[in-house]
Amino acid sequence: MYKGRSIGVVVTAYDEAAFVGRVIETIPDYVDRIYAVDDASPDDSWTVIRRVAERINESTEPARVIADGGDSRRVVPIRHEENRGYGGAVKTGYERAAADGIDVVAVMNGDAQMDPAILDRILDPVVDGEADYAKGNRLLTPDDRASMSTFRFIGNATLTGLSKFATGYWTLSDPQNGYTAISREAIETLEFESITDEYGFLNHLLTHLNVAEFRVADVPMTAVYGDEESSIGYSSFVQFVSLLLLRSFLWRLKTRYVVRSFHPAVVFYGAGATGLAGGLAGLVGSLARAVRGAESFTGAIASFVAGLVGTVALGIAIWLDREENAPLEVSPYDRSDEDVADGGSSDRLEEAAPRSIE
Repeated sequence: MYKGRSIGVVVTAYDEAAFVGRVIETIPDYVDRIYAVDDASPDDSWTVIRRVAERINESTEPARVIADGGDSRRVVPIRHEENRGYGGAVKTGYERAAADGIDVVAVMNGDAQMDPAILDRILDPVVDGEADYAKGNRLLTPDDRASMSTFRFIGNATLTGLSKFATGYWTLSDPQNGYTAISREAIETLEFESITDEYGFLNHLLTHLNVAEFRVADVPMTAVYGDEESSIGYSSFVQFVSLLLLRSFLWRLKTRYVVRSFHPAVVFYGAGATGLAGGLAGLVGSLARAVRGAESFTGAIASFVAGLVGTVALGIAIWLDREENAPLEVSPYDRSDEDVADGGSSDRLEEAAPRSIE
């Protein structure tokens, strides 16, 4: 228990035999239940998970059964017979935790990149009722992202910009950060069958949270990288996620600003996209005609004006969209003055050992 709330942690594993055991073993004592999900790994991840789970379950008191028919084991090993993708593994853990009546469910990947000592920071916004979903953010300060390679940083920053449009959470960044916590209410409300199982799951989930009007918090944290190797193929990943974000953006606008209730942001987004596309096409055409010596200034000026109007319309759309979604953002999440007065550190990068909290 943590602050009177039951806590579950989903540990996802795919080819993580070298790390997943350590991740499970270092999860803080206040966590009621650990759902270790092996996504049909071709290595020995499942063997490691079962061995560690058996050792922990034999050496600890049975966990409190929260829901009728719930599991009393502290570590619950789960294996997919076929690979479903990262999102599929998280969904399996979420659904099992919700069925067990867990109040707040965190996710820690099996690659040991998520420091268990700061789990309480990820949990706090949800446990304290400030947000329905909380996620880590490694991009807020230079110190946080010091160990992140330039390649990772540029890719992450690009996806952050695109994700702001798609998700509607304009102050959030680092959307690929999988160190998260979510309330049982959000798990039970979201339609997970409509959310991708692939690596774009985190971005897609944020869009669905926005459409359901759930509050999301950004929690500053430091990037940690070790000897693990990513299983992501970056070229296919970027292509897949970019298309996913475009579809998510259009679906969010349609659902929230057309179907549910009309909002002028959708008009300005349409005008902005049309003006920019028309202006760019006109300028390209003008340039081609100029090369042939047949261009007049009239077409170029008209194209420039169309592009300018489109830019202004897009700016207005973003402003309206951001204002509409501001109440759903808790970013960045900071501890209250009372926490600091009671001895809590206001520095969220301070090291802390896992602790038992009742």
